Amino acid sequence: MATNDAPRAHGGEPVVTISATFGAGGSVVGPAVAARLNVPFLSRAVPSAVAAEIGCSLDEVLQRDDRAPGGLERLLSSAARLPTVTLGSVDTAFIGTTNDEGRLLYDHEFVEQTERVIRDVARDGGVILGRAAAVVLADHPGALHVRLDGSRQARLRRARRLWDAGDREECGGHGWGPDPPTPRLLDDNDRARASYVRRFYRVDPADPDHYHLVIDSTALSTDACADVVVRAAADRAQVSGGG
Repeated sequence: MATNDAPRAHGGEPVVTISATFGAGGSVVGPAVAARLNVPFLSRAVPSAVAAEIGCSLDEVLQRDDRAPGGLERLLSSAARLPTVTLGSVDTAFIGTTNDEGRLLYDHEFVEQTERVIRDVARDGGVILGRAAAVVLADHPGALHVRLDGSRQARLRRARRLWDAGDREECGGHGWGPDPPTPRLLDDNDRARASYVRRFYRVDPADPDHYHLVIDSTALSTDACADVVVRAAADRAQVSGGG
């Protein structure tokens, strides 16, 4: 539950969505904002919840995760790899289930389950990183939508600092091994995150029209970014509530 002095969205707890390019620090700014607002931070917990709902393995869901570089490339090429994956106009991908029998997972099934989890989180309040949450919750009263970005070189430098500090989540997370971030990793990650949004929502995630606040997070400290977002969340809650 939020403390008395935490900003509250219209009709409930504060809701903040954060879209972040690779190296922009979403994995550190997001938790800092959530801690200040005293609400949950949703990152890897979203695909975990989706995996529980659709009965597939977490590894397969993470391959479709918008934060995983290369994941969208595997998703978009699934029809080419499997001879029976196109049923009508719907793409599918073969995945393993918990009982190892395997089944076909529809693109729309994954997206719909992810959206449902995002909306469930929004009802109780939280900070949601990635997964096109700003688009999914575009009409959610009082939600603050934030974009973190910066120049390519500045983001690469920040990603390397985060990697040195042990933040593997920002630097690819699951399965990316001990190597520090490279320019190719940054480019692949940016492309995968943008492809997820374009593929399923037909919008450009870099378009500022989707956000109330766009921050060059490479020019500010994590604390400064979090402070700006929290202040904006308070103002957004007041405006949406008619205060």
